[in-house]
Amino acid sequence: MASRKSGPAYVFAGLAGETAPGRIVDHGLFRLREGGEGWEPLDQGLPARPAVRVIAVHPNDPRLIYAGTQDGPYRSEDAGETWQRVDIADHGLPVWSVLFHPRDPQTVLIGYENAEIYRSEDGGASWRRLPVHVRFPDITTAPGSNPAKRVLMMDASPYDPDLLYAAIEVGGTLRSRDGGESWENLSNGQYVNDDTVDMHGILASRWCPGNVIAIGRAGMFQSSDGGNHWRLVPLEPANEKGQIYCRDIREVPGNPRCLWVVGGGNFQSDLGLLLASRDGGDTWRRVDMGMRPDNTLFTLAFDERRPAKMAAATNGGQVFASVDGGDSWDELPSLPGPGHQIYALARA
Repeated sequence: MASRKSGPAYVFAGLAGETAPGRIVDHGLFRLREGGEGWEPLDQGLPARPAVRVIAVHPNDPRLIYAGTQDGPYRSEDAGETWQRVDIADHGLPVWSVLFHPRDPQTVLIGYENAEIYRSEDGGASWRRLPVHVRFPDITTAPGSNPAKRVLMMDASPYDPDLLYAAIEVGGTLRSRDGGESWENLSNGQYVNDDTVDMHGILASRWCPGNVIAIGRAGMFQSSDGGNHWRLVPLEPANEKGQIYCRDIREVPGNPRCLWVVGGGNFQSDLGLLLASRDGGDTWRRVDMGMRPDNTLFTLAFDERRPAKMAAATNGGQVFASVDGGDSWDELPSLPGPGHQIYALARA
């Protein structure tokens, strides 16, 4: 694992909300220095009142950070002190996901609302919109639901650089076998007793080639054939539908057998849940954090160079940190201001 470059360590948190009409949207990007007592707002170069739905730290350079806002992506090369808008000829739509390719972090993918994905192969110097033309099944959108097709999370196979996956809210799971030149919908088996295929996360296993795990409002799904077929993973239920609302999934850097998922009873609930697997996703257990999160756990982050350092946050404003790989947790200071919907989290 690459050694850490000199400089302090931080936790970053971004506030946002849903984009459907009439929904509350909080704003702000904040940074907490490791061992510090309070969060500092980051705003130099960012748009006014930034709604931040993703924060991504370069795996080899903790000072290089991307933040996805309601006005497109922004980039910092000094650990968040200053920001510049990424030069992409996009439509100014909200950004929901950023992926540094596991084979080559010079390849970066950015996922937007309305299922747009842009790709750079030169570290962000130039960008190209990928042709994501997929007909989503009618069942993915229930009457009265938000019709937006957001790219909530992307992943890529470490074994095949052209094999890409995307989790779509609302729309299921997408796969490309040719680096993004063509895409297909992989929702076979993700229809359960839910009215939509509302996917939130996707992980292509570094431990077992062909194993893919997808998470969403209806719980967790696992595929052993690269996404051709899915099975519903049995989890201890947390709501009246017998499911767990799963929001984020991460693999421990350098340890692909160890996976973590955060979620809760529903999108908004008084129960935050943390799940862990030590066998690449074959079995899962609920983790006792030593305290009870008062809202759905919404996002999860690791320090790429010091993977024992973790953080998790709720969409009610709580941020928790662990320095021993999740064995024990402490609650961090509250974010300043009235906002509480934490949509993005990172450690660097």
